[in-house]
Parts: sequence; C-alpha cells; structure tokens
Amino acid sequence: MKVVMNTGLKITAFAAALAATFGTAYGVGKGVDPVVARQAPHAGHGEASGGSAGPEHAGHGEASSTPGGLQVADGGYRLDLKTPRVAAGGAAELRFAVTGHDGRPVTAFRSEHGKELHLIVASTDLGVYRHLHPVRAADGTWSVAAQLPEAGGYRVLADFTPADVKDAKGLVLGADLAVSGAYAPKELPAPAATAQAGDGYEVALEGSLLPGRTTELKLSVSKDGKPVTDLEPYLGAYGHLVALRSGDLAYLHVHPNEGGPGPVVSFSATPPSAGAYRLFLDFQHGGKVRTAAFTVHVGGHFAA
Repeated sequence: MKVVMNTGLKITAFAAALAATFGTAYGVGKGVDPVVARQAPHAGHGEASGGSAGPEHAGHGEASSTPGGLQVADGGYRLDLKTPRVAAGGAAELRFAVTGHDGRPVTAFRSEHGKELHLIVASTDLGVYRHLHPVRAADGTWSVAAQLPEAGGYRVLADFTPADVKDAKGLVLGADLAVSGAYAPKELPAPAATAQAGDGYEVALEGSLLPGRTTELKLSVSKDGKPVTDLEPYLGAYGHLVALRSGDLAYLHVHPNEGGPGPVVSFSATPPSAGAYRLFLDFQHGGKVRTAAFTVHVGGHFAA
C-alpha cells in the first residue's frame, strides 16, 4: 500500500486481513504507542496486504485468499514467540524472533514507515490493543515492553518484509500469547459512527465496507467540536488504520489516500469476508499519538 501525500511524505502500505471488536476505554493514547481498550457498548491508497499473497503484493485491491496473521509460519518464515506467557497488569517484556528458511533468526529486514517490524498485540475479545515497535538485537531477537491490563488469550502479530531474499513479499505472522490472571471476556461494542480518543478528541467515520471489494473510508478528527486541520505525521503518515476481524483476529493494515493534514483522513480497504470488524485509527496531534476505535459490520453501511 504505497501512498504519496501532498506534503511529499511517502508511505508504503503494510499488512493484511482482518478481525474486529473492542471494548471499554482504557488509557487511550497512553505512552509512545497507542492503547485502546474498552468503551461501553453504545450507539490507504491503502490496499490490504497480508500473508504471502496479500493484496499489497497481489495488487489492485484484491483480497488475500489467506488473511495475514492467521499463520505462525508462511513462505519459509516462522514467528518464534519466546515469551508465550506473561502476567496481567504489570510491565512485561515480549521477546521473539523471525526465523528463516534455514531455521536461524532473520537479521535483515526492509524498513517500512521508518521501522523494520511493526507489532500488534490484541486480546481475543478485542478489549486490549497495542501497536508496538520492538528493538532487534544483533542476534535477531526482538524485544519490547508491554503492559497488558486484562487476563486472557491474546494474539501477537508481526508485520515485516524480510530483506534476506530478493523481491521478498511482506508477511504478517501470528502467534498466541497467554496473559495470566482473573479473566472476564467482554462483548463486542455496538457499531457507532463516532468514537472518542480522549482529551476532547472525537473521530467520525463515514463509508461502508463490502467483502471482496475496495471501498473508501473517511475519518474526520475534531477536538472540542472543532475540526483538526494540523494533524502531525506519525511513522510517515497522517493516519494509520488497522482492522481486526472478530473471531479469528485476521489482520488488515491500510494507509491513507493522498490528502492533507486533516481533518479528514481517507483510506481504501478490501475486506476478505463479511462479518464484524474492529477498526483502530492511530493519529498524532499535539505531539501525542491517539487511537479511536470503531465496530463495523462488513456488508452494510455505517455512515451517519
């Protein structure tokens, strides 16, 4: 998903497929990376990309036959999660490696949006979401600090493009993570046309998603009821949109169509199937990254 914005910023789309739903607001926009959690139930030039056959590489908005993030291994690469269990509530370090065709950790990656690898961590009930940027050691082991407040099952999704093979395609690999503690699964919030992002920020969603077809989504950012027209670049873009499909946490990441720094950021997305999804918009304003989350049902309209 490559997009050139009118400011001359170049962004390259990365990742694929889908799952959805989240819950009650917990620490939206805390820290360097965005955090979205529960909200009480209420009323990119980006082509989707995913596994080895994701649309970013298949081209022209075609849905991937296998959504990204559903497999721990693909195309000779494997996600080796070295910390499959952590405790809820406290600070934890996630460690992992991506192994290649020879079984050894990969140490050469193509940079996308200024990072060699993007990591999404989400609970299976989609009540907790993290977009993280781990650090790679010389031996190929990645590590990143993460605070996961809710116990239960999680999915760790690594989005990367290996550089050890010529013309390698982007991959999204997924592995299960167990977070220990008292577990109380949450229901998916109801669809809504607006979402809060904390401190007076609100995002309005307009558009529709149709299975197997590329459609446009428009997200408008406001603060205290006034349009935000000076969004700041975050990882080379004015907005990043991640979608997770409810039920299996298949992963879709799209990037904006050409446009300015707000208030509207538009995306093109191609869901592979009908069903419920949770959309997470990451944007930066006032030097802080924030996240707004929406529940949508693919196959129907959700514009106000």
